[in-house]
Amino acid sequence: MLASQAKKAAAERRAEKAKKESETILVELNTDKYSELDGNWVAIGLAAPARRALIEDGLFTVSDLRKTSLAALKELHGMGPNAIRVLVAEMKKADLSFRK
Repeated sequence: MLASQAKKAAAERRAEKAKKESETILVELNTDKYSELDGNWVAIGLAAPARRALIEDGLFTVSDLRKTSLAALKELHGMGPNAIRVLVAEMKKADLSFRK
């Protein structure tokens, strides 16, 4: 009898701990350091890895892309072919060009 009660109590403690950990993870996701800075990239439809790569490289707006070359942009970790297509299209819309 005592063994079954101990197992039940342990299971309840594990469930409570798991619930607290998942709540902590959700709070951490909501306070993501990139979320304050990637609004311009979200608006044009870039995926999260590409947005993070741009922010890590100090590129926060389409006009900031003038500071870098297309080749350097392609080398950023997280920058895929779709992100490159989107960024090139946005640069053309804004009548801007990459650094040579």
